[in-house]
Amino acid sequence: MVVAAATGTGDGGAIAERITRLGNGLTIATDPVPGARSVAIGVWVAVGARDEPAELSGVCHFLEHLLFKGTRTRTASDISRTVDRVGGDINAFTSKEYTSFYCRMPRRHATTGIELLGDVLAHSLIDPADVESERQVILEELAMDDDSPDDVAMRAFAGEIFDGHPLGRDTAGDRKTVSSITADDVRRFHAAHYRAGNTIVSVAGDVEHEELVGHIERAFVDLPAGDGRRSRSGPDGVGHGRSIHDETEQVHLVVGGRAVARDDPDREALDVVNHVLGGGLSSRLFDEIRERRGLAYSVYSATANYADTGMWSVYAGTLPEHVDTVRRLIATELERLVADGITDEELAVAVGYLVGAYEMGLEDTGARMSRLGGMLATRGEVIPVDEQLRRWERVSHADIRRVLERVFTAGEPITVSVGPGA
Repeated sequence: MVVAAATGTGDGGAIAERITRLGNGLTIATDPVPGARSVAIGVWVAVGARDEPAELSGVCHFLEHLLFKGTRTRTASDISRTVDRVGGDINAFTSKEYTSFYCRMPRRHATTGIELLGDVLAHSLIDPADVESERQVILEELAMDDDSPDDVAMRAFAGEIFDGHPLGRDTAGDRKTVSSITADDVRRFHAAHYRAGNTIVSVAGDVEHEELVGHIERAFVDLPAGDGRRSRSGPDGVGHGRSIHDETEQVHLVVGGRAVARDDPDREALDVVNHVLGGGLSSRLFDEIRERRGLAYSVYSATANYADTGMWSVYAGTLPEHVDTVRRLIATELERLVADGITDEELAVAVGYLVGAYEMGLEDTGARMSRLGGMLATRGEVIPVDEQLRRWERVSHADIRRVLERVFTAGEPITVSVGPGA
């Protein structure tokens, strides 16, 4: 039963995405892409790593692995062969605030993809033997990440920025929790949180919305009703800087602090500031540290936005003898940014980049499917493309000054370093 439906508008006011909410709470969203030969289908469950109890840290990621291991009617090999037979792909990922399962197939096989995702979401066996085999896979994954010093630095930085809060934990968990999670733990978490009311099925391709609603309703009929979201609270204090000794060739530096939440009115202004600082090839950090001085191969800035908070960061990897210089240059660029703001040219370049990259990023069905699913899982609504573009285009120097004062003068940045002598 359909209880709610909505449409969005695209360029020139033409109808674009359509959204339907079923009686059991399941949300279905489609983005028609006339002429597309592929269809992308995603299932977005609005529960992520920040929603896990501390003792079950990593259970969402565990589920991401386990749901493809077999259902009542399909083995793991059946799932793989079904996808390979049509030339498609299927995968999943876990984030701090949602978990996504998705596939991409030729459009004529859309119902196959829908049936397959409905089966793995609602009927997975979560067999104890599979839990044990995937436990080893995940432990290997954690070990692989530990062999990447830039990943180690980023994880340690998040742990300091969100000190003592679930947002600061690694999405995949840690060795202790991954080693102790049982099949019953996973089943209970799945039963409690994988429910229709916090699940979105998003589809992009040359498809008819009404036709797909019926297919999806049948494929997900066994997904329990109710809303599996957990109540959330924001982080409190910020930790301190850390130095982690590692016998690497480079020292990996991360500098940063807290930023704004996902739906904060200053988010687009922060996007502009980030691009000017270190978000592109014309950015200040890239130009000064790499192009002019040759002190790093990789140097950039980034932001992350969540339901109730966010963070900004600068990363650079450099030889040990250059660490002090790179630290000083990062600090100098941050001070100059706060003191002087940005130029008209930098504002124009940043806005042009954000608008153009967003538009080009929506050229494939997978990106369009992800836009719908991600927004509905995190915001409960879809911001039309044209509205998002206008938000960047409206950013003014007054907006830049306000976000600089809010974010970059809120406290002393913290620094995490990984490498020799750190």
